[in-house]
Amino acid sequence: MISSNIFVVSFTEKYFLVDDGYANRRGFLSPYRGTNYHLRDRRRLGGDRKKELFNYRHASLRNAVERTFGIWKSRFRILRGVPHYPLRTQRDIIIACAVLHNFLMMSPDVDVSITAEEDAHDEDDMEQGGDTIGQDAAPSTQQDEGHQTEMGRFRDALTESMWACRNQN
Repeated sequence: MISSNIFVVSFTEKYFLVDDGYANRRGFLSPYRGTNYHLRDRRRLGGDRKKELFNYRHASLRNAVERTFGIWKSRFRILRGVPHYPLRTQRDIIIACAVLHNFLMMSPDVDVSITAEEDAHDEDDMEQGGDTIGQDAAPSTQQDEGHQTEMGRFRDALTESMWACRNQN
């Protein structure tokens, strides 16, 4: 169980993709700090290419999630405000919005501006230049070290798996 002010969640093999402002601890998968990644050209020489590949894919997936929620928020008003529902109800609302969105997208009468907006977001997000993640980020507290080590091992194993499978598509 993770508790931070009013945010309480229990995790079982699930995690949030977070930016480098969060510690890499149980339930939160952050990118490698101080590691470059370039969305336009990942083939450059130098640096730790395995970590760059992980950070690139992490950022790409976070962008896709953020775009999706942006589109849903423009379509479903209930997602725009601060939720005053139990966590389980919030989860059900998000699932319902996903199902409704997918149903509407299959309809021949779908609003063309929504699909055009999705395509524009895809292009915009992938055209971003390179970044260096977290060089100025503050070190974590000792209290989080156990959870960080656990998620660090998970992230390293995921990175190795991505690297091994990178050319198998």
